Amino acid sequence: MALLNGIKRVVCGISGGVDSAVAASILKQKGFNVVGAFMRNWDDQDEEGSCQIIQENDYQDAKAVCDHLRIPFVEVSFVKEYWNEVFSRLIEDYEKGFTPNPDILCNRFIKFGSFYNYSMKELGADAIATGHYAQNTFGNFLEHYSSSNLAHLKRAIDVRKDQTLFLSDICQEPLRKTMFPLGSLCKQSVRQLALELGMDKISRKRDSVGICFIGNRTFPHFISKYVEDRPGYFVDIDTGKILGEHNGVHQWTIGQRCRIPGSKHAYYVCQRNAKTQTILAALGQDHSSLYSRNILISAPHWISHVPEFSSDKPFSCMFKFQHTKWTIPCWLYGNRGDTTSTISLSISTRAITPGQHAVFYKGDLCLGSAKILGSDTLVNNYEVHAFNKDDATNRLDTVAINNS
Repeated sequence: MALLNGIKRVVCGISGGVDSAVAASILKQKGFNVVGAFMRNWDDQDEEGSCQIIQENDYQDAKAVCDHLRIPFVEVSFVKEYWNEVFSRLIEDYEKGFTPNPDILCNRFIKFGSFYNYSMKELGADAIATGHYAQNTFGNFLEHYSSSNLAHLKRAIDVRKDQTLFLSDICQEPLRKTMFPLGSLCKQSVRQLALELGMDKISRKRDSVGICFIGNRTFPHFISKYVEDRPGYFVDIDTGKILGEHNGVHQWTIGQRCRIPGSKHAYYVCQRNAKTQTILAALGQDHSSLYSRNILISAPHWISHVPEFSSDKPFSCMFKFQHTKWTIPCWLYGNRGDTTSTISLSISTRAITPGQHAVFYKGDLCLGSAKILGSDTLVNNYEVHAFNKDDATNRLDTVAINNS
């Protein structure tokens, strides 16, 4: 298999975790000339959290894995690229009141952008590989590669670990030359394989969660270093009553429980206004203002084929926007050349969050994704225009903007 389609040299991203370690091992067992590459994406010289320690530990684990497997090990820095393509976009979105997904951005611009290009041009790779739980219709080892056909991104066998949502913004060119050695395995089997390979420490290593560069700090503490605090008010969406103050909409996301000092009730963020720095809050986690049926999105990115749809003839597919959410039927509307499209969901869905990605599926295939720009809700929505702090009723001057 190693010589199939002329693929000999495979550069495998090694993170220091169990998934990439087992992926590299499988590639070697299949006869490929494997190179392990550790990506350093964050400049932690001036960081105060635990990111520097975490990254250094991961580096040492990645090197130990390659030594154990007896494959070459290289360290590659994409700090500049990460800052320009991922982190700067992240900060811009938070300033606009969005809640972005750095993993989706990192996969597109770094792992399947800078890393792919570096591996091909500088390391002489015929293909790259990662420890993602996903599949390639060209085969997880490119055994069905075709120069005349398109590659499609396919869900992993382990649906609980499937990571196609985070890969939904990658492009066709790198996908055509990407192997997913773990696509047909479940997580439990991967840990067992690591044990059998003698990598006891790696087999027991916990999966990474959250964003590394935040470290042990709270998100508000971290983001305040890059986005200036802009105090505003929590406002009851039903009554217009001011509930309390906050330090900026960038520290809050849709569906999150509000931390309002002195409040005896559980309020949840249902809308944010970056211009007025007002957060509309709903009483109870199942308030109707937290649910949406119609979504405004940016022009979709399609990994392979571009489906036909219009304002009159929608495209039917499945929708997903968070890793833990099930897919649900939807209809996609829009015209060719439009900068935005709309999605109509078959089921009202909680906490549709601007800045996150709407991801589209047909069966087991992940078709692509689009950035969520906004959504309607199942009750009247309000946009805050002005305060009158001296108003004895402690209410806002509001104007209804949607009576759906």
